[in-house]
Parts: sequence; structure tokens; C-alpha cells
Amino acid sequence: MPRILPINQELAPLDLKLAFQNHISKYNARITNMKATLAHSPLAFEVYMMWYPLYKEVEKIVGKRPAYLFAHAISTALDCPLCSTFFRKIIIDAGEKPENLILSPEEQELLEFGSSIAQNKGEISNAVYQNAAHRYGNKEMVILIAFAGQMIATNIFNNVIETEIDEYLESYVK
Repeated sequence: MPRILPINQELAPLDLKLAFQNHISKYNARITNMKATLAHSPLAFEVYMMWYPLYKEVEKIVGKRPAYLFAHAISTALDCPLCSTFFRKIIIDAGEKPENLILSPEEQELLEFGSSIAQNKGEISNAVYQNAAHRYGNKEMVILIAFAGQMIATNIFNNVIETEIDEYLESYVK
């Protein structure tokens, strides 16, 4: 049972219903348990939904597959059942097994970078940082680090609230 229940979309006030509809149409996304819980604060909902444009920037830098693997590595490192399951679904739906990924050296470095940030609260070794910084410029590093922070915030929110895994994700739970 979550510590804070999601807002019932059907009973939501009109301005919140409009915010949900805008989100759905803008990002081709659903309103999940996490989003409906965030909606208790429209500002929190808005801030956390900036995840989407930041994620698109990560995809531009590293590519589609490495982007979702990066997010999965962060979520797994933080042991977030909801977020890690969300990215497990993406990996499985892409035809791969999350427990048996074949990674290029570049992908391995990226995932080590992301999981190190999450596991060590941002205090990562110079070697891990330099592996990423060698590959990406300052702008790209800022985006990757900012996204890692956004992903960590999302994981923490869901872990603290004990957000229930959405029904559409249940068959992907590890």
C-alpha cells in the first residue's frame, strides 16, 4: 500500500485533468501511479515531468538503447522496484533479457557511470568520471549528470512513497 495514494483521475479537478491530458498528448505517455501521486502538487508534477525532455537529450547524445540502459542502471543501483521494472519492460520489449545484456565497451562505461553516481551519491572515482568525460564534451556531461540526478530523484520519490507498480508493468517485475 502506498504511503500517499494517487489522485483518482476521474475525480481530479478540471485543471489537473487538463494537465494530465496535456502530458498525455505532449509526450504520448500514460498517467501512471507515480504521476497521479505527484499530482497532489501541480508544481512537483510539472518539475518531475521535465524528465521527458531531458531524457530526449540523453537519447540524442548516446542513442536510444544506451539511454534506456543508462536509466535502468541508475534505477537498479537505487533498488527502485517501480523504475527498474519500467526500464525492464523497455529492455524486454526490445527483445533483450535485462540479466543477460551484451554491451559494447562504450555502453559498459556509460552504465558504470550511471550506477556509480546512484550508488555513491554522486561521489564517483576519477577513473569512472574520466571514462565518460573522455567520450563526451562539457555540455553532454552536464546533461548526463543532470539526467542521472533527475532519475535518482524519481527513484527516491517512488521508494519513499512506496508507489505501487502499475498494472501494465506487473508481468515485467523481476
